[in-house]
Amino acid sequence: MAKTTRSKAASSSKGRASKPSKSKRKKSPVDDLIAQKNGPAIVGPSRSGSRWRRMTRWLVKRLVIVALILVLLPFALIALYTVPAVNPVSALMVWQRVSGTEITREWVALDDISPFVVQSIVSSEDGKFCSHSGVDWDAVNTVVSDVLEGERPRGASTVSMQAAKNLFLWNSRSVLRKGLEVPLALAADKVWGKRRMMEIYLNIAEWGPGIFGIDAAAQHHFGRSAKKLSRRQASRLAVVLPSPLTRNPAKPSRSLARMARRVEGRAKQSGAYIRCLKPQ
Repeated sequence: MAKTTRSKAASSSKGRASKPSKSKRKKSPVDDLIAQKNGPAIVGPSRSGSRWRRMTRWLVKRLVIVALILVLLPFALIALYTVPAVNPVSALMVWQRVSGTEITREWVALDDISPFVVQSIVSSEDGKFCSHSGVDWDAVNTVVSDVLEGERPRGASTVSMQAAKNLFLWNSRSVLRKGLEVPLALAADKVWGKRRMMEIYLNIAEWGPGIFGIDAAAQHHFGRSAKKLSRRQASRLAVVLPSPLTRNPAKPSRSLARMARRVEGRAKQSGAYIRCLKPQ
């Protein structure tokens, strides 16, 4: 009897041992489907890498948007400045106002500026103003040749390029800035036309510390309006433009006065060169 009891107990124990535990049961096909749907478990490093990739994509998108705005904004402003009632301000004027520097500028229409000023500016700054489309390619080719031959390059900047630089770019000389001037000058010259181009240029050019525009320059240096400037005064103002912070048109040095006399002489014979600036 005892043997029978022990045998049954052993048999019962063996049967219990043969049953698989819940913790070690085999995966069913349903488990495999759930695992495939949910994907692999995400651990710490992968989650961190994913967050970094999202941040990088977000930053790249924002940088692309900013770059597009910087590229397109000048062209949008060029279109806006075709409106005669809009009086543009230069990048330098904005910077000086933001930095607290006092500036003087009084906008005047081209018809309210002495014709001697226009003659002198064309004679001094851009003799082909009426014949080019914003860029003097002959002058550009000459500059490139001079650089390749190791010679000191002469200026190839036109009134249109100077206006584009004053409005949208910075003053320091660099190949990048010159490269940016070209498409802006071509676009502005095409959209504005010659009279509007000259009007904008004369009203944003710097003629001394905090002195912007031809009328402010005429009042400051000669005590009269831009419309009443004489031929000599106009020629002196024209030769100041390359270095307005160091040259004084009211009290010119001997070399500056000599330059002004040469410009004055050319201005007297500039009729054919300023035909595009005459009222229609």
